[in-house]
Amino acid sequence: MDVRLVPCGGAIAGAPCPSTVLSWDGDALTASADGESVRVRPASLYHYFYDQVMEAPDSGSSTQLVTGLAALDADGLVMLDLPANWQPSQVRDFAMQAGLPLVDGEREPGPKVRSLLSGRAPGWRRLHGLGAPRPARWRMPLIYGAGLAGLVLMVYLVSAGLGTAWRGLATVGMLLIDLIQVKWLMVAFSPMLLAVGPIRAGLRRRRARMGAIAGPPVGPNLSITAAGGLHIDQGREKLPDIAIGHADGGVASLLLYQHEGLSGLFVMDGRNQPLHHIPGPWSPDDLHRFTERNRLGLAVHRITRQEYLALLRACRHASP
Repeated sequence: MDVRLVPCGGAIAGAPCPSTVLSWDGDALTASADGESVRVRPASLYHYFYDQVMEAPDSGSSTQLVTGLAALDADGLVMLDLPANWQPSQVRDFAMQAGLPLVDGEREPGPKVRSLLSGRAPGWRRLHGLGAPRPARWRMPLIYGAGLAGLVLMVYLVSAGLGTAWRGLATVGMLLIDLIQVKWLMVAFSPMLLAVGPIRAGLRRRRARMGAIAGPPVGPNLSITAAGGLHIDQGREKLPDIAIGHADGGVASLLLYQHEGLSGLFVMDGRNQPLHHIPGPWSPDDLHRFTERNRLGLAVHRITRQEYLALLRACRHASP
């Protein structure tokens, strides 16, 4: 019996529809997308929904719904995560034909869904089904050529005492960019953007060496706010800061764990209970400098499956 399922849209509204194809051959679940294929034998399927608060351009915030399908093992750990908009009736039919129990998470609280999705089984995979965009060959030379031309023009106008003319030209350029949606033209009107990436990376490394931040270069990152709270930087996603201290709900320490090829971080309170789970790679050296500077405890442990499950089930918040 060969049963198939495909998504009907992206994981968030307006996102491209993934090319993922999910199939069941009577023995295992196979997900294929962009030349990749993952085969698992799950105990159940989880159709999930949760809200994500994002920063808005006007310094406010907006909420977007994230949807997907996850294959779970017998302990409820995620073996395979497939972010996409899966049509509920088709998911139910697929699960019924495959003989797999289906958990509908549509009415479950967002924090519970996020915590469940952060629990990863050994060999965990996430397939987005969206191939990496490949820019046309001519685009990068044109970008750098435009940037160089813009830099020469800026130097000439400023040296000729025509700085006002440059600012006016840059303003017109930015207006054109917004109108015609050709974002790479921004390089021509802001030549310094060519150096922003390396400069930002250098400043980030310096802050990490000082213990001001901790986390992978691509995020998420930890930092301390001016008010003295722990801030989890997750790109454009806005997560509430966590107070530091031994009072109920306050951050007292961090637990960096390794478990069956998995790694991640638990933010712990004064009673050694988990407050927030962030799976993924973390540098022990960065965390040591960060916790030492901010007077937090740090534990680094290789934990058992039972300890991992206990921490997951006690943790109410997570970054999947």
